[in-house]
Amino acid sequence: MSLDRPVTPDPYPLLPAVASFDVTSADVTDGQPLKDDQVAAAGDTSPQLSWSGAPEGTKSYVVTCFDPDAPTPSGFWHWVLVDLPADVTSLDVGAGAEGATLPGNAFMCRNDGGPKAFMGAAPPQGDQVHRYYFVVHAVQEETLGVDSDASPAVVSFNLAFKSIGRAILHGTYQH
Repeated sequence: MSLDRPVTPDPYPLLPAVASFDVTSADVTDGQPLKDDQVAAAGDTSPQLSWSGAPEGTKSYVVTCFDPDAPTPSGFWHWVLVDLPADVTSLDVGAGAEGATLPGNAFMCRNDGGPKAFMGAAPPQGDQVHRYYFVVHAVQEETLGVDSDASPAVVSFNLAFKSIGRAILHGTYQH
């Protein structure tokens, strides 16, 4: 099966402009294929992430993973981690596991597959290369003002008004 469709543009330049800062990973190399651990069938393991240089005034973070290339009009949210305290600047491998102990009052919202956890890459067999954007959003408030039942779209809407910085790293995957 080959889904022949145009490549979706990078969605982040379409959002309100905010300061940029740095995110790195021992598991994801920007623009390169994801490791098997970050693939749904092989592990569903969230990658290690570290960030630095967030803008002054950052009071919390939201970490997301989004695939704009999913064959839906709205892409596919693989991970939504909300209200990380401002003094947290890294996540260990597997921090996105369902039921994981998170720092402070942090919590996960449902991904588009259903669980409140990280869901690995899972593009349709034979589809184009998909991009997986791991984004750390610096938030100007201690809480985003949503709860764990918020949809990724509601989280994103709140981020549009409360983010003061964004650090982006993306991996790719194709079956």
